[in-house]
Amino acid sequence: MRALLTALGPGWVSLRRLVPGVVVAIVLAVLAKTLSDSVARGAVGLPKIPLSPVLYAVLLGMLWRNTLGVPAWTSEGLNWAMHRLLRTGIAMVGLRLTLAGASAIAVTALPVALACLAMALAAGIVISRVLAVPRRLGILLAIGTAVCGCTAVVAMSPVIRAKHAETAFAVTCVVLFGCIAMLLYPWVAGHFFGDSPIHAGVFLGTAIHDTSQVIGSALIYSQQAGAADALSAASVAKLLRNLSIVVLIPAAAWMVRKTEAAPSPEESLPSPKSSAVPFFVFAFILFVVARTVGDSMFQAAPMWHAVVNAGQSASELFLVCGMTAVGLSVSFTDMWRIGWRPLVAGFLVATLVGTCSLTLTLGIHRLFG
Repeated sequence: MRALLTALGPGWVSLRRLVPGVVVAIVLAVLAKTLSDSVARGAVGLPKIPLSPVLYAVLLGMLWRNTLGVPAWTSEGLNWAMHRLLRTGIAMVGLRLTLAGASAIAVTALPVALACLAMALAAGIVISRVLAVPRRLGILLAIGTAVCGCTAVVAMSPVIRAKHAETAFAVTCVVLFGCIAMLLYPWVAGHFFGDSPIHAGVFLGTAIHDTSQVIGSALIYSQQAGAADALSAASVAKLLRNLSIVVLIPAAAWMVRKTEAAPSPEESLPSPKSSAVPFFVFAFILFVVARTVGDSMFQAAPMWHAVVNAGQSASELFLVCGMTAVGLSVSFTDMWRIGWRPLVAGFLVATLVGTCSLTLTLGIHRLFG
């Protein structure tokens, strides 16, 4: 046995570091599912309230982080669950869609996504100037709200030569207001789009910041309303926003070269080594293609339907565990350290984008059904 562990080497050491955090995420996810089922049944005399396991998972994670604290030995595993496992689950949502279905959703989502993108960028820059928020921090707040949350902030930071503190402030605002929207907007979607899961998903996909927050919100809505189509629609709408970063990062780099001198080493972050567009975006598209090809070739084969159902179940399991890790990452103490001006700016931009998304999606829903 010892010889085997020695042969495994670094891989075994890495696995040992990941396991504790992943186990914590799984335990909280199971507890969240148990609570959800118990409350839905009206256990121990409680009123029957059908709430999503994801909602409980995020709230339990937040409660643990801000009361007991998260041990350092769980950090690597939780980080893996929050990024790798969660993004795998997001990519596998593509198994719910064919190319025809995704295209139909994109037709509805694209105008809303473009309008919200323009609103976030314009409002972020203007509001930041009015509140005297540093220019680069204002740009990061705008891009994080407009595109894909923390991923966009981290990708844009080295391009506009943002300081480490500005990047941290922007990420904190995105997490704070994105999590608030994630927990609040499913109820808004249920009120305005209760008869249309597709429009509910488009609203959630264009109104909320980070991809993980969009998926969490869509899961909450789809689990409580029994409307799986909302998750598919939210995923397509959000991935349309994510793709805009391909244009925005080169544009920002060009503007910086035109208007600013070269930065000092301590003011800038290292250039990102990975692609601006997250890999899970391409993986999502590949799963959509796989579902389309599989449906056309094996439509009558029970084995194919079993594979698709297994993939969808695995995707939901990964998403719930990943969202538990997201809840465990939210620190209220960190939120209040950034000062009131960035908080107010982030809140106003997030509110304007949410209002823009709701107004346009509701208009499309009423005009075209």
